[in-house]
Amino acid sequence: MSSLGERIASFFNGSDSTADEGLRDLFISELKSVYYVEKRIVNALGEQAEASTTNEVRNAFLEHQEQSRDQVERLEEIFRIIGMKTEERLSDAIDGLINDTRTIISDTENGSLTRDAALIIAAQKIEHYEIAIYGSLLTLAYVLDFTQSAELLETSLQEEKETDRKLTDLAESFVNKRSKEEEEQHSGSHHTSRHPVHSQDVTLGGPLGV
Repeated sequence: MSSLGERIASFFNGSDSTADEGLRDLFISELKSVYYVEKRIVNALGEQAEASTTNEVRNAFLEHQEQSRDQVERLEEIFRIIGMKTEERLSDAIDGLINDTRTIISDTENGSLTRDAALIIAAQKIEHYEIAIYGSLLTLAYVLDFTQSAELLETSLQEEKETDRKLTDLAESFVNKRSKEEEEQHSGSHHTSRHPVHSQDVTLGGPLGV
C-alpha cells in the first residue's frame, strides 16, 4: 500500500487515477454551479441597472450584463468540450447575495447617490464571489489538463477582475463627488473634514475606499 507521501505526490503530479476522477467530478459540479450563478446574475444586473440613479452606474451594470451573457456562452462551450449535458446546480451563495442586493434597493432612497453607492458595494460582493469560483475552476482545469476549458475560464476570470477594478474606480469617484458636495454645502463646518483626502501613495481599502 502506498504511503501518505506517495499518495500526495501522485495527487499533485496527476498520476493518481482515483484522485483524477474525483477532481473531474468536482470540476463538473462547480461548472454546473457557476453556470447557475451566471444566469442568475444576468437577470439581477438588469434589476440593478433599472434601480440605479446615474447613467454611469446604470451603464456599468448593463455592460457587465452583456459580458455575463458571453460568459454563459463560454460555460456552455465548456460543457460541450468535456462532453457533458448543460446543467445547473443551485447556489445558495449567489441567491443570498442577490437577495441582499434587493434589500439594499428597498432600503435606499430612489434617485439618490446613496442608492448607487450601495449598489456598487453589493455588485462588488458578487464580483468577488465570481472571481473566487472562476479561479478555483481554472486551477482544477489546469490540474486535469483541460486546456481548452482553461483558456475559456481564464478569459472570464480576467473579465471579472477588470469589472471589479472598474467598480472600484466608480465607487471612489462617488466618494470624491459626495465629499466635494458636502464641503460646498457645509463650508467651515465639521463636514469639511468628514472625508479625508487620500494621497496617491495610499492604497484604499474596500469597495468605497473607506
